[in-house]
Amino acid sequence: MAASFVGGAALGAVLGELLRAVVKVQRKTLMFKRILERLESTLEDIIPTVQKMEEMDKVLDRNNGEVGKLIKVIQRGKKLVLECSTIRWWYACWRRPRYADKLLGLEKSLKAFCQIVLQVEQSRDTKETLLEVKDMHQKVKRLILNGKSGGIINMPAVLSGFHVPEAVGNPVGLEVPLGELKMEVLKDEASLVILSAPPGCGKTTLAKLFCNDEEVQDIFKGNIFFVILSRKPTIEGIVQRLFQHHGYKVPDFRSEEDAVLHVEKFLKNIGPDPILLVLDDVWPDSASLLDNFQFRIPSYKILVTSRSVFPRYGSTYKLSPLNYSNSRMLFCNSAFLPGQDSVIPDEVVNRIVKGCKGFPLALKVVGRSLCGEPVDIWKKRESELSKGGSILEYSDLLFCLQRSLDALDNTPIIKECFKDLASFPEDHLIPATALIDMWAELYKLDDDGLQAVSNLHELSSRNLADLVVTRADSNGYNQHFLTHHDLLRELAIHQTNLETFEQRERLILEVTGNDVPDWWVEQKQLRFHSRLMSITTDERFSRTWCNIQAPNVEVLVLNFRTRSYTLPEFITGMDNLKALVITNHGILPAELTNFPLLGSLSNLKKIRLEKVSVPSCGFTSTRFEKLEKISLVLCHIGQALTSSSNLVISEALPNLMEINIDYCNDLVELPPEIGQLAEMKRLRITNCHNLTALPREIGGLVNLEELRISSCIEISELPDSIGNLHKLSSLDISECADIKRLPEQIRELQNLRRIQMMGCSKDFELPESILNLEHLEEVKCDEETAGVWQPFVGFLENLTIKVNKEDINLNWLNGGRF
Repeated sequence: MAASFVGGAALGAVLGELLRAVVKVQRKTLMFKRILERLESTLEDIIPTVQKMEEMDKVLDRNNGEVGKLIKVIQRGKKLVLECSTIRWWYACWRRPRYADKLLGLEKSLKAFCQIVLQVEQSRDTKETLLEVKDMHQKVKRLILNGKSGGIINMPAVLSGFHVPEAVGNPVGLEVPLGELKMEVLKDEASLVILSAPPGCGKTTLAKLFCNDEEVQDIFKGNIFFVILSRKPTIEGIVQRLFQHHGYKVPDFRSEEDAVLHVEKFLKNIGPDPILLVLDDVWPDSASLLDNFQFRIPSYKILVTSRSVFPRYGSTYKLSPLNYSNSRMLFCNSAFLPGQDSVIPDEVVNRIVKGCKGFPLALKVVGRSLCGEPVDIWKKRESELSKGGSILEYSDLLFCLQRSLDALDNTPIIKECFKDLASFPEDHLIPATALIDMWAELYKLDDDGLQAVSNLHELSSRNLADLVVTRADSNGYNQHFLTHHDLLRELAIHQTNLETFEQRERLILEVTGNDVPDWWVEQKQLRFHSRLMSITTDERFSRTWCNIQAPNVEVLVLNFRTRSYTLPEFITGMDNLKALVITNHGILPAELTNFPLLGSLSNLKKIRLEKVSVPSCGFTSTRFEKLEKISLVLCHIGQALTSSSNLVISEALPNLMEINIDYCNDLVELPPEIGQLAEMKRLRITNCHNLTALPREIGGLVNLEELRISSCIEISELPDSIGNLHKLSSLDISECADIKRLPEQIRELQNLRRIQMMGCSKDFELPESILNLEHLEEVKCDEETAGVWQPFVGFLENLTIKVNKEDINLNWLNGGRF
């Protein structure tokens, strides 16, 4: 019966995976038999109903990448169930109660969800599908919130139908403004409030504090929507994000008016609790958008953050810069280490603090830039700040930030890396892996990313960016991202614009709709000398590409948000292009056309594609003479790596050394001909949950040094041909719970030095041939599998067992941001 449920779309599919895991673990362990039986029964009740709802295409989007946070919860639940199967009998006495409590919490949450789904099914004849789903989310949310005292799992706010970024600890100096803002917004007569302040004053931080305030949460319950706007937003884009964050299928809007009608219906149907819509960072030229979100809905309020005031739209709360006392406190928190005795004269500190004009961002950035510096540097900065003045719009703040950027003059590469961050759109996470590819070519940094990530840490330590690690990953940087304050991004763009247009080292082109530069319209044949070019377009872009001449470009970054994207013809003239980064910021993978153009780029070494559909035989229909690295993230790759009728893969990719595939759920099997890539050194496949096996032809990768098959839950074994990989030094099979043993041929891997196997089966077996691995230095695993390796430690004198201390619990259900 369980097998018939597996599959389906989106939520139904992951529920099916959880059911399959429950059934599998039941057969392996008796410790949790009764709880798992109840879980199985609950899931069998839920799944058919969910699948019927999905077939009607009215509730949840089928897109694997955008089905809402609930799917993540269920996937983590699956991980918990599989973890229970790895508990060995000698740990059971003290670990069983803890895991039993977690399983009970999961069971209660699923039962609550099941009850609501059945209620929705019974009321389907109302034909108001949106209202039905709203009721389900609201009731689930209340049940879960009540779980704080009743034992039900506390799911994060994003699962209950809203998307509120976490508040930042205890920000300095915002206690009083928070109280004043609450009084202003919560007035009965207030329907729209503008939170206004210059950039860097903490508007967004205060808005987040407001949304996370306990009193505000009690009033609005789950109906809090926090939307970060782009520089020039569109109605359709905002409404799409509202639907997306709520986990609903995004409609096809015929016009702006149609989008407004959809969002009005959406908001009217999610009552009866009050509703709060937060629109963060509205620019003056986008103020008219506010008209489209004002509806006659009881207890509906809008909070807008902006650098400007809009008197005709409602009341305004002006956030003032910090007073001197709070300014000094915030500055010292950044400038001095805890417990450090300062040798800096008070008068120098006081003048620098006053020079930052009470702007929190400036205080943190300037403070961090001076941390650990000698007195002479402090006095120099004091003198610079006392001069004041700047040609920029927000002169006081940007002047302070400019001085901190000047502090990077002694580390010019860090300064250049800071400017490169402007290549990516504001308010988006910047993948560290993309920066690694870019900087390896622009600044000749190492391909492994150690130097690049060191630069990221340096930028973060100076408060010029924030480094976010969504999950500790000791074997790569897939989970490392950078965020960039919009004002710091403006500073980076300003630095770039100081050079003449044609001579700029970076050309950063942002196109809103079809609003292109004059030289584009006039079809002027401009010749650029940039080494880095970034072009960002949105969903309304429909112009034909102009003929840009940029033969010196080494790195090209293309950002877009649309369902189809045509690569510009002018890239064929980029004879020096070495790294190409293509990112779709839309909801679904975009169809990519003109792909064969890339074959004309004779020096192209690295390609990174995110959320695109790669054409069949895309990498084998033409010859990529110097291509060394392919990275595919959240892509539909189909037969992209299959040999074409014209070329076999070894002819098309003669120098390919690295393939990275992450979250590509349509990957079921690798083409056998991949074993022909004789120059391959690194093969990394992660989070591809439908990949069932590695081809035996993988043994042909005779130069492979790293093989990483992580979180590929359908793979049950490694092929015997792995014994042919004589240069392999690192093997990672973490979270591949179905792999039960290493093949006997492992004995042939005399250069193997590192094995990672966190989250593997408790029944894992090691062949005796493992004793032949004389150079094995490190095995990283869980407590349960550490015992499997212990008998070999005395025989392998270089071997160290590192036990992963990560606690498998349900804390990820309470407040995780990503």
